[in-house]
Amino acid sequence: MTLIRMDIQTVIVGGGPVSSLVILRTRTGDKDVQLPIRIGAIEAAAISMGVNGSPSRRPMTHDLLLSAIKALDAALESVIIAKVEGTTFFARLNIRLANDELRLVDARPSDALALAVRAGTPIFASEDVVDAATLPDFSAVEETERRHSLEEFHSFVENLSPSDFGEAGE
Repeated sequence: MTLIRMDIQTVIVGGGPVSSLVILRTRTGDKDVQLPIRIGAIEAAAISMGVNGSPSRRPMTHDLLLSAIKALDAALESVIIAKVEGTTFFARLNIRLANDELRLVDARPSDALALAVRAGTPIFASEDVVDAATLPDFSAVEETERRHSLEEFHSFVENLSPSDFGEAGE
């Protein structure tokens, strides 16, 4: 499985009829794309708290799990958005045990991301997920449209003549 490094670009904490969303963006490479994942409002808040480093008076579930991993002398090495089926994403935690054994643990993407931001570990998505579920890159389309508008304006200005302005005093 080919993995692509991702960063959290945006976390949208929705409410009521507005869905919460986390948007991952490719970090480097040939593909500069966004991967939107719909999540719950509570999960979005948990990810945001981890991204912002907001302390809570008591450990949240993700803090507790990370503490348990560390107490077992293990480490969260990375998280992977491994699969997508329809609109449902699947993730894995890569946990390195004290004996250097690697364990893969299935997780919801929101939980995996909340752990990753707390642990400062890398986030990856499989190339299959990126190919299947990313948003198109509209920046190239926007740039082409902007360039076209500038060319039209330049052509208009180049073809102006004094008669286009009418005679003085009219």
